[in-house]
Amino acid sequence: MAKAQKKQKLAIRKDDMVIVLSGEGRSKTPRKVLSVLPYEGKVVVEGVNLIKDSQKANQQGGQAGSEENFVEKAYPIHASKVALIDPKSGKQTRVRFETGKDGKKQRVAVKSGQAI
Repeated sequence: MAKAQKKQKLAIRKDDMVIVLSGEGRSKTPRKVLSVLPYEGKVVVEGVNLIKDSQKANQQGGQAGSEENFVEKAYPIHASKVALIDPKSGKQTRVRFETGKDGKKQRVAVKSGQAI
C-alpha cells in the first residue's frame, strides 16, 4: 500500500522571481515561477529544465498526418535549488514568516526585512 504524500511548506509561490542556484539552468538572471508542486516539493521555473516533447498530428487542427511537432515543456526542479529574490536589493535571500499589524501571516525577506 502506498504512503500518503505530505504537503511541504514552501516559501516560494507562483509568479515569484527566483534565482536558480544549481543544476543546468544555473544563472544570475531572475526567472519567474510558473507553478508550485507542494506535495512533491518542486517548482516549475520559466526557461529551466526544458524538455522537447513530440506532439502527434491533429487532423482537426490542420496539421498534416505525417508531421510531428516538437514542443518544449518546462519540467519541475526541486525547491531547494532556487532562492527567492529580495525586492529591495535584487539579490537572493531567505524567507522568514511574521505576523503583520493586521494579524495575518506574511513573508519577509531576511536580508532587507521588507515584506514580499
